[in-house]
Amino acid sequence: MEEAVRYRRERIDRGIKARSDTIYTLASSRDMLYLLFPRVLPIVALFCLPLLMGGSYWGKVIFYSCIFALLALSWDFMASVGLVSLGQALFFGAGSYVAGGFNHYLKWPMLLTIPAATLGGALICTILLVPVVRLRGVYFSMVTLILPLLFAHLIETLEILGGTHGLLSLTPFPNHWLAVYIAVIAVVIVLFGFRRLINEDFGLVLRGIKDDDRVVMAGGINIYWYKAQAIFISAAVGSFAGALMTHYYQFVGRSAFALDYTILPLAGAVVGGPGSFAGATLGSFILVPLSEALRALGGLRMALYGIILIAALAVLPEGIFHYIERKYHQFERVVKI
Repeated sequence: MEEAVRYRRERIDRGIKARSDTIYTLASSRDMLYLLFPRVLPIVALFCLPLLMGGSYWGKVIFYSCIFALLALSWDFMASVGLVSLGQALFFGAGSYVAGGFNHYLKWPMLLTIPAATLGGALICTILLVPVVRLRGVYFSMVTLILPLLFAHLIETLEILGGTHGLLSLTPFPNHWLAVYIAVIAVVIVLFGFRRLINEDFGLVLRGIKDDDRVVMAGGINIYWYKAQAIFISAAVGSFAGALMTHYYQFVGRSAFALDYTILPLAGAVVGGPGSFAGATLGSFILVPLSEALRALGGLRMALYGIILIAALAVLPEGIFHYIERKYHQFERVVKI
């Protein structure tokens, strides 16, 4: 009897990808377009979306998507050094309360409160997390999860920073467009800044710590100093997002430490594809509008949202961005084994 013929899928790089990997791509406008298209098109779309949506409800959703994209990028950057955080709400809440406190009590203008909240919130979060940076895996994650809940209960119990009522009547943005485009520009800067940073010597050390921190320590490098720097950078991005949202809402309260600001960015990064930063951004711009679109379903909303999220992870465990990137650079064919 003849043996049954078996087949397998084979992935092969496209010819244009092989040519575009060298400096000779400058000699071909087609090769240059191949490299620029996936970089320029998302940026153009990101800047055009607010204009298409206007000041409507969906225009505000674009702003919320940018805020959660910043938090997802913040999470992805910490994950690049092996620190799996469940406390992006800590970064967001710290930035929110620093900006709101300076504006409410000291009457600082928005031009000062946002930079102060970015740096001040990052410093506060770094001081809180540096003592536990030696913890590994789930133990570090548990601490980051507990801290925002702890601060929310302290504010409520001690009646500080407005207590359960929060801080009201904060300085608003002059108009919706300024807020949206500050958020959009921030997303683009952080996205490409992180992608550039992770490919520099600093980023090489971070990735080395994630892969095998003992080997990096054996090379005479203080891995805890690098982890502290990664936490500060990540917290600065999250605090900036919190400060923006505070002035957009003109209010800050205990809800700034809500788990939504941890779970949704984490889900966005995982669905989009962790490790690329572009995946975290893409995932946030998919999940946030999806979450808002399902809001009309009431209690059924979270069930459907959960089903969609599980299905996306089951079908594309690598993440949506990595799948699109692979299809763009490679093609598949079936060959005999």
